[in-house]
Amino acid sequence: MSADALALPAWEIAAAVRGGSLSAAAVTDAALDRIARLNPVLNAFTDVTADRARAEAADLDARIAAGADPGPLAGVPVAVKNLLDIRGLPTRAGSRINRERPPAAADAVLLQRLTRAGAVLVGGLNMGEYAYDFTGENAHDGACRNPHDPARMTGGSSSGCGAATAAGLAPLSLGSDTNGSIRVPSSLCGIFGLKPTYGRLTRCGSFPFCDSLDHLGPFARSARDLALVYDALQGPAEGDHACAGRPVEPVSPTLDAAGLEGLRIAVAGGYFSRGGQPEAHDAVERAARVLGTDRVVEVPGAELGRAAAYIITNAESSAFHLERLRTRADEFDPDTRDRFLAGALLPAAWYVQAQRVRRWYHDQVMELFREVDVLLAPATPCTAPLVGQKTMVLDGREMLVRPHLGLFTQPISCIGLPVCAVPMALPGALPIGIQVIAAPWCEDRCLRVAAELERLGLARAPLAEPNGA
Repeated sequence: MSADALALPAWEIAAAVRGGSLSAAAVTDAALDRIARLNPVLNAFTDVTADRARAEAADLDARIAAGADPGPLAGVPVAVKNLLDIRGLPTRAGSRINRERPPAAADAVLLQRLTRAGAVLVGGLNMGEYAYDFTGENAHDGACRNPHDPARMTGGSSSGCGAATAAGLAPLSLGSDTNGSIRVPSSLCGIFGLKPTYGRLTRCGSFPFCDSLDHLGPFARSARDLALVYDALQGPAEGDHACAGRPVEPVSPTLDAAGLEGLRIAVAGGYFSRGGQPEAHDAVERAARVLGTDRVVEVPGAELGRAAAYIITNAESSAFHLERLRTRADEFDPDTRDRFLAGALLPAAWYVQAQRVRRWYHDQVMELFREVDVLLAPATPCTAPLVGQKTMVLDGREMLVRPHLGLFTQPISCIGLPVCAVPMALPGALPIGIQVIAAPWCEDRCLRVAAELERLGLARAPLAEPNGA
């Protein structure tokens, strides 16, 4: 039963552990066994914290036996992108240089919240170098591979999160999203992911990429699981200038009963209606049809918003890495290094103008949200490309894979909106997702739509079993 438990939603695992029909130790051993079997194929984990996991599970079982409340995530194995601090390990952020950092003295705040909620940490996950990647191909740790087809990409930069959660190595995981790094792997790996509002979840104890765009958020294989872990992560954190300190607003207790009554749902047209391959737009059309909406609205300024996000990302990230670029340039992945160098050469006037465009674009979209509550848009322009693939055809033009996997996610990142990536159960072997987008601080609306799509059978994330593993 413990091995089969990994196919269950996280909330069911936690209920079984709380109720005594499963032990946290048995679930943890099953997860570690599955990691040992599948990680050589998927390359999702860079660090497996087996001793810590077994100790945490044993402590959890002892507390349950003593009558203590183990928390809402009791015994659920979790893993985190290796840009989050894990006590006792250097925070490598997908890089070679960071491996020389001293081991972290404490877990990242969000990881602390997961373990307080009863989750059991099983390891740190592969990622694109310094989070500047959409493919999941790491020059130092090797490419992370898609569990639906190991010849294909997971997407990035939270590549290990996508693979580990889709394959059940960790039913829940925690990653980051600056320009799409939660939503791209969610789409290509066929799972749910949540990029909350900028400032909603603290980033304390995570390695920065682009301060004004960085978000942390969870991955799961069901909307209910995503809401459950999101609730456990909420709350202000001392010393985090970006975390807004808003009150905790639980979503999971009301998700089943909430429904969609009163929600004004529309499809994002214009920029978001072109550029993707047919399956990307078909996924959105199916979602709209089952949700009963035929309304299409233009998102004003989306293309300019994407351009602004590019410039802001390049400028802020290159400034952060400038000393490493000056002294250790040969230790970067050459592709990552060149993007940082390009950012270091941007005129200051461009950055200032990008921030002006960002504010204008934000105001335009806020006006749109006076008319609608939720927008539906593609998450990626295609299903997972092959590992090593450099170009793809979009709108009849050959385009570079790496930057254009974020074609539809970057305009949303620019203004910090909450987005739920939802996997669509479409015909064919490879998954693809959509974005469910709401106004700031309205994560509940995103999760309500995700849950309804799941209830209606259009959204689902079955456990992936890699061929030949």
